[in-house]
Amino acid sequence: MLISQNILTAIRGLKANKLRSELTILGIVIGVAAVVALMAIGNGATSSITSRIEGNGSNLLNIQAGRSQRPAAGAQTASTYLTYKDYQSLAKTLTDVAGIAPAYQARYTIIQGTQSSQTSITGITEDYLKVHTYEIELGRGITANDRSKKSQVAVIGATTASDLFPDSSAIGQAIKINNVTFTVVGLLKSKGSTGFDNQDDIVFIPLETGYSKLFGANAIQNGEKIVNAIAVSASSADTVDSVSAQITFVMRHQHHLAATAEDDFRISNQAELLSTLTSVTSTLTTFLGAIAALSLLVGGIGIMNITLVSVSERTREIGLRKAVGARKDHILFQFLVETMTLSISGGVIGIILGVAIAWVVTALGLITAQVTASSIMLSFFFAVAIGLFFGIYPAFRAANLHPMEALRSE
Repeated sequence: MLISQNILTAIRGLKANKLRSELTILGIVIGVAAVVALMAIGNGATSSITSRIEGNGSNLLNIQAGRSQRPAAGAQTASTYLTYKDYQSLAKTLTDVAGIAPAYQARYTIIQGTQSSQTSITGITEDYLKVHTYEIELGRGITANDRSKKSQVAVIGATTASDLFPDSSAIGQAIKINNVTFTVVGLLKSKGSTGFDNQDDIVFIPLETGYSKLFGANAIQNGEKIVNAIAVSASSADTVDSVSAQITFVMRHQHHLAATAEDDFRISNQAELLSTLTSVTSTLTTFLGAIAALSLLVGGIGIMNITLVSVSERTREIGLRKAVGARKDHILFQFLVETMTLSISGGVIGIILGVAIAWVVTALGLITAQVTASSIMLSFFFAVAIGLFFGIYPAFRAANLHPMEALRSE
């Protein structure tokens, strides 16, 4: 029997039970679509996190307050904080650095005319935008002169600008932050958002202005001006470890820590953070894909079940074909073609559906899903493999039927 005739016979067998064939395909469709969509979302999350961290500079070291690790017996663990003096000491002492930038951050409601927005307000120095790789779209950034004069000026992000100035340019306009008037002197280029974290919904003001006119007592601890974090940009990747060691030495001296005392601050390395997060998100993506692939097994079991039913229903037909000369390989090939047709059709439709889901997720702005050729090929390969694996047993069962027994079947 010609291969083409076997294929036509198999397709006619599927068309004879059209609804049953479509329901069987559905299991493969759902499995493949889930694999493609979830891997696309996982890849998008990995890319987003990577670009966010790389956007802050791969040589960036971020200093944050830690907590005392060895309190006295019976005493509560005390909170620690960074001070403006810590920044000044680092700025005078550190070598091999491209910039040092302290920051104090708080949230306030900004009002401009009839528009208002709850936004993050960050007091910064002139190095902050460079250290964190922000770029100016229009106007200018915060300057040393702004700090020394405690000027009431602000640099705003793209989202903040669109919220407060939907129909006009923000440059030169006045905004009120906690009833303190600031003039917008700069607009930042968009950095984009990561999930719920929008890097463009932000306002920068001179740090000294914030201390004297906005932040109030919240920014003072034990008579010292405090900061939330201090960012240090090493001059090159080769000097990151050296700069980190210098920071540790200076900070321990500043905080009067004994030789045996634990650090009361934390230094995070962007390169190490990037490596760790990329590893975690890659593992999560693989895990999500593996969970989605389980539904392919369910689809494969459905294919086996329907093919066994088909063999049972067509026992007499198989007997007749064998009686007129059909060989085992003809019968085997016919039923394998049927299962492969189901799995391949389901794979193609599933890939299209998975890509569509990824597109919808991206369009909704939840995350920028990234569909890769490897995920599509992997999903299609598994769909075909599932069809072949679960179709072998029913096909062999049909091929091994004895002609006389098959003909006597009711």
